[in-house]
Amino acid sequence: MTLRIALDAMSGDHGPSIVVPAALKILAEREDLHLILVGEAAVLKQMLGQQSAKVMQHLSIQHATQRVEMDELPSRALRGKKDSSMRVAINLVKQNKADACVSAGNTGALMVTARYVLKTLPGIDRPAIITTLPNMQDKYTHVLDLGANIDVTAEHLFQFAIMGTVLAQAVHNLTSPRIGLLNIGEEEIKGNQRVKEAAKLLASSPIINYFGFVEGNDIFKGTVDVVVCDGFVGNVFIKTAEGVAQMMNYYIKQNFNKNLLTRLAARISLPILKKLHQEIDPRRYNGASLLGLRGIVIKSHGGADVLSFTCAIKEAIIEVQKNVPLQINHQLATLLSQKRQIE
Repeated sequence: MTLRIALDAMSGDHGPSIVVPAALKILAEREDLHLILVGEAAVLKQMLGQQSAKVMQHLSIQHATQRVEMDELPSRALRGKKDSSMRVAINLVKQNKADACVSAGNTGALMVTARYVLKTLPGIDRPAIITTLPNMQDKYTHVLDLGANIDVTAEHLFQFAIMGTVLAQAVHNLTSPRIGLLNIGEEEIKGNQRVKEAAKLLASSPIINYFGFVEGNDIFKGTVDVVVCDGFVGNVFIKTAEGVAQMMNYYIKQNFNKNLLTRLAARISLPILKKLHQEIDPRRYNGASLLGLRGIVIKSHGGADVLSFTCAIKEAIIEVQKNVPLQINHQLATLLSQKRQIE
C-alpha cells in the first residue's frame, strides 16, 4: 500500500531548502511512499534538480501561488491565502488525495486552517497539539496541549486525555496508558478549579487509566504515559525543555574545549556523548500531531533542519498506518454510548 503525504514545501523558516532534501532523504529509505510537494512549482523544480526516474515515480508537485508567513495572523491566512501551500496541502487531505499533511508553518494559521477545512471529530470541541518526549524509563511521554488552546474548560482537558490515550495506544502499543493531569502539586487540594473538575471527570471515566496530578518533573521521569494540560502551560513547558537541551549542549561543548586535558577527555567520552546527543536531541522528536481532526496533520518546528523535518514525516507515516483519527472516533463513540447508558 502506497502512503500519500502532502508536504507544505514553502513553510517554516527555511521552506524548500529543508523540505525538498528531507523528502529525498526519506524516499531513499522507503519505497512505499508518494510525497506531494506543495508550493511554487518553478522553485520546487529548481530545488529538485535532476532526479532519477525511480525517485520521480514517488514524487509529485502541486502548485500553490501563495505562502503563509511565520508572523501572519491566522485569520488573515484563513481568509486571504486560499491558495497558500498550507491550505492546498490540507485540502489534499480533505479531498482524499493525500493521507496526511506535514507543515512547518505558522502554528496558529495551521490549526485554524486545518480545523476549518477538515473539521473536528464528533465529540471533540477543539483539536490539540501533542508531541512525544523521551523519559528516564527509556520510554516516551506524550504531552498535550502544546499551544493550540490557551483557555480551556475541564471538559476540554478530558477530551485531550481521550485523544492522548488513543495516540499512545496506537503509536506505542500501550494497552492502558497512564494519564496524568499537570498541576502545581500532587495533592488533591492543589490547582485551580478547572484542573480539579477535570480530575473528577478523568477519575470517573471507565476508559481512562487516570493516575492523578503530576508535576513538571514527572514528564521526564516517565511517571505517566500521557500528560494533559492547557495550551498556555504546554507551550511554555515545551519551549523551556528545548532551551534546557540547547543549554546542556552549549555547556558540554564549552567545558570540553577549555584546554588540552578537557579536549582529551572529550575524545575518550565521544561514544557516550554521541549516544547522549541522540537520545535527547530535540530534532529527533520533531513532529507534533494536531489531534481531534478528521484527518492527519503534523506540525513540524518552524526552524526544522533536514533531520527534524524527516522525523516529522515519519510521524505522519506512523499515524496513517495506525489510522489514529479513526481510533479516536471509535473511542469517543464508545464513551458517548456509555454516558447515555448511565444517564
